[in-house]
Amino acid sequence: MNELTISVAMCTFNGKRFLGAQLESIRSQSRTPDEVVICDDGSSDGSLELIREFACRARFPTRLLINERNLGSTKNFEQAISLCQSKIVALADQDDVWYPQKLEQIDNTFAQSRSIALAFSDADMIDDNTRLVGLRLWSTFSFNRSEQNEFANGHALKVLVKHPVVTGATMAFRRELFDLATPIPEGHIHDAWISFLLAAFGPFRLISEPLMQYRQHGAQQMGPGPFSLRQQMARARNTRADSYLDQTERFRQLDERLELHEDKFPNAVCARNEIKRKVSHLEHRARLPGGMISRIPKVVREAFKGNYWRYSSGWKSIAKDLMIR
Repeated sequence: MNELTISVAMCTFNGKRFLGAQLESIRSQSRTPDEVVICDDGSSDGSLELIREFACRARFPTRLLINERNLGSTKNFEQAISLCQSKIVALADQDDVWYPQKLEQIDNTFAQSRSIALAFSDADMIDDNTRLVGLRLWSTFSFNRSEQNEFANGHALKVLVKHPVVTGATMAFRRELFDLATPIPEGHIHDAWISFLLAAFGPFRLISEPLMQYRQHGAQQMGPGPFSLRQQMARARNTRADSYLDQTERFRQLDERLELHEDKFPNAVCARNEIKRKVSHLEHRARLPGGMISRIPKVVREAFKGNYWRYSSGWKSIAKDLMIR
């Protein structure tokens, strides 16, 4: 008998337009969940009726909690995960579509080793009308083959300190580890916070096969990276000193959590050292002088250290720091 149990943690808020398709895709899984926990953030568009109808038809327990006040995405997911009772928790957004084998693949992955802390997959991108747009999710934030190999070789922290690549809607993790990640501080996105901390605990597994369709639409709170050169240039212009300082604060909070539970995170020392170097690099970028000529020697020194490649986007970041302020 399979000892693994899987909970699905979903958060909803006025998502009726796409919610029905997502719920149906969860109901149709080849490996059904052992429970579904849905926390609604005060929907008024008919989402609750869809969820209640789903709960009546589902072959597995479904719990619905309606928040008395709006918590926002991160705190709502924190709440939903905390209510899950299975050994594995898979996160679900309200506007995606899962392929039938998603939970079966997750089950098979965690069954391979008790040491696996977290698993995540790629996804096919779809638009408002559920049409494939010809892109995979990983490609939209430059999670390339080299970085995938780093994960496969047990070096997830090396990638995650550079940029977040684990999208919440694609990930599943061991429920027992979540207590080390809570509470999630204000200003953090739940998937980036959880994935970084769990990378300091144990190995991840990548599932390169897309296990779901990830919807890109105008109403979503968070989404993948910029696609076109114009979008990338616009993001570069909007990334200023305060953006880097905000990032330093988030990394310092990660460091504080790792220090608090250092005896429970096997890779805490490595993670904290990487955070220290990342913060130093971010502070360098935040404090560059205004004139391009005066920036050149500082940027060159940081480039010779290799930090633009280890903690930013290499030549793109160098060009940004020299030409865009």
